[in-house]
Amino acid sequence: MLLRAALTSFRRGETLAAQPVSASVDVSLKHLAAYNSVCGFGLRDALPLTYPHVLGFPLQMKLMSGPGFPFPLPGLVHVANRITQARPLTADEPLEITVSARDLRPHPQGTQVDVVTSISGVWEGVSTYLRRGGGASSTGEQLERPVASAVWRVPADIGRRYGAASGDRNPIHLHPLSAKVFGFKRAIAHGMWTKARCLAALEGRLPEAVTVDVRFKKPLLVPGRVEFSASENGGGWEFAVWGKGPHVLGSTS
Repeated sequence: MLLRAALTSFRRGETLAAQPVSASVDVSLKHLAAYNSVCGFGLRDALPLTYPHVLGFPLQMKLMSGPGFPFPLPGLVHVANRITQARPLTADEPLEITVSARDLRPHPQGTQVDVVTSISGVWEGVSTYLRRGGGASSTGEQLERPVASAVWRVPADIGRRYGAASGDRNPIHLHPLSAKVFGFKRAIAHGMWTKARCLAALEGRLPEAVTVDVRFKKPLLVPGRVEFSASENGGGWEFAVWGKGPHVLGSTS
């Protein structure tokens, strides 16, 4: 998979022509338990809200490394993720997964596209990816640091542990040396691990039908110490993870 991703480095496409890919998937209880452990979820019949994302990850990679996807995978930045579920999925039901790409559009720092994972008509995840280039650098938002609800210490091996559970073994997450090749001082935590960790902290407090939006901001270098905040707001939740600056900003509705 990593080799296929590397071979996309020569792409210079400007159009989106990737065709949807689909598969039927059964949940492995062993795999689910490993995911729950690394993200902090309890063991329940219902799948954690973020777990279907990792079930669809092989199809996401197949689509993004296949013909018709306009961007090379190296250097692509995951800037946002939105998950909507009509009801919780359960570990004993067969799942039909379809992954597609849509809405190629300009961004102040380049071009972005949505990769959409749909499961059994009741769960949808939209990951927005940015290809930098040709745009002005970001001036940065003026954000107020929220009051911390908890302090988390993120271990140095979280990228390797989450990579084993999710299948996402991007070198920037695995080891300081491989991360430095891509310009990072140390390895960085997966954005989707950070989102999952936030939702694990809110477990039992979200409705069964829910939408969770996050924006990924500054990379979370590991090992690290971060503050998690969460507050109710108009029937939903606002949550965030901060270090020296914001790493994740999220909301539920």
